[in-house]
Amino acid sequence: MEIVSTGFKDLFILQPKVLGDERGYFMESFSRRTLLQAGIELNFVQDNQSSSRKGVLRGLHYQVAPYAQSKLVRVLSGVILDVVVDLRTKEKTFGKHFSVELSAENKKQVLVPKGFAHGFITLSDHAEVFYKCDEYYHPDSDRGILFSDPALAIDWKVDAADIILSEKDKKHPLLTEANVEF
Repeated sequence: MEIVSTGFKDLFILQPKVLGDERGYFMESFSRRTLLQAGIELNFVQDNQSSSRKGVLRGLHYQVAPYAQSKLVRVLSGVILDVVVDLRTKEKTFGKHFSVELSAENKKQVLVPKGFAHGFITLSDHAEVFYKCDEYYHPDSDRGILFSDPALAIDWKVDAADIILSEKDKKHPLLTEANVEF
């Protein structure tokens, strides 16, 4: 597995080695040993999976300490645009975002450290997204940033009129009004 730097401290793209032939393919999607060899120590405790139709945007979500989460995100079917925003106030990348297209075809994964808000939008007709977390979901620590915050200037690759949001995600604050404790 190749671990690719993104220019954001501790935020990586993981590109599994895919072995394919006429039968299909095989890949190692997670290896604690590989991460440890790269100096990344995480203990995943919860797996989550979502199913979304085209235009569904989930995010931008995070949990505050002591329940902040690191996530390893991948796509089982379809295509998404995965977006993270650095909420770590002491980092030079604070308030900046990073996006990457994840798909069942490219098999890329994004390793999101604590201190980032995370979200994605479904670009294909349907997508199944799977992610590992190193902390359990804790409702009282659940927070969010408004996906359309003008200061973030995120290009979600979908017309605003076609974006489908939960009621919760429509009400998140702007970054300048958010509770970021990182």
